[in-house]
Amino acid sequence: MTRLALFGGVYSNYLALEAAIHDARRRAASALYCLGDLGAFGPFPDRVFPLLRDHGVECVQGNYDDSVGNGLPDCQCGYSDPRDNKFAQLSYDYTLAHTSPENRDWLRGLPREIRSQVDGWRVLLCHGSPRRTNEFLWESATSTHFLEHLRNTYQADVIAGTHTGIHWQRPLSPRGLFVNAGVLGRPENDGRTSVGYTMLQLQPDCASAEYLSVEYDYPRLAREMQSERLPQEFVETIMTGWWTTCLEILPAKERRRGKF
Repeated sequence: MTRLALFGGVYSNYLALEAAIHDARRRAASALYCLGDLGAFGPFPDRVFPLLRDHGVECVQGNYDDSVGNGLPDCQCGYSDPRDNKFAQLSYDYTLAHTSPENRDWLRGLPREIRSQVDGWRVLLCHGSPRRTNEFLWESATSTHFLEHLRNTYQADVIAGTHTGIHWQRPLSPRGLFVNAGVLGRPENDGRTSVGYTMLQLQPDCASAEYLSVEYDYPRLAREMQSERLPQEFVETIMTGWWTTCLEILPAKERRRGKF
């Protein structure tokens, strides 16, 4: 079996990234990948980059990475609600101002997708979807027919992305798998302070994915967010596990699972 560790949006949460890297290595992952959005939400974005480089984590370019790398005016997050966009802008402005020129150059050069052949499986790693970096694919709102269309159009057996912040997966017929890897940067709007990543497991006759919970020093992250004067709403999410922002984009089924 080949095990590939898939890290969703890091959102500057270097403490969770470090914990996930060690967990993936302990579980004998043969390769580590980040599916984009290295900055956003958390403090000290430059602390993420040494961890990725030192541990050989290959990265896809997310919408945040493209925006920060090219100095664009916003994060290209894809929100439509004014409140969602207000907090997204606060997060983006902080990340852009605190990412070094060297790291911005590195972000600018990241690929929009990574493809590989593993044990007879064509694997495609992206951020939102193969057709658009900031596309939201929600479990409750995405049909299996559409996912199979993506698989056929983009000639991949396994497609893995992130962007939504909530993990899920679905088998595709006759052979295939779609995976949303979740994110490392903040909890999944489930009342738990842990975060998580996905381990993709490939054998010649089987592809499966397991979502793995990661504990990290979230009180320290919250203190650092406060010291950097990031929005208190962000801090509350880290401390409670419930989203307080970016809620309007959620479909009804996913929103009902949360507190707000």
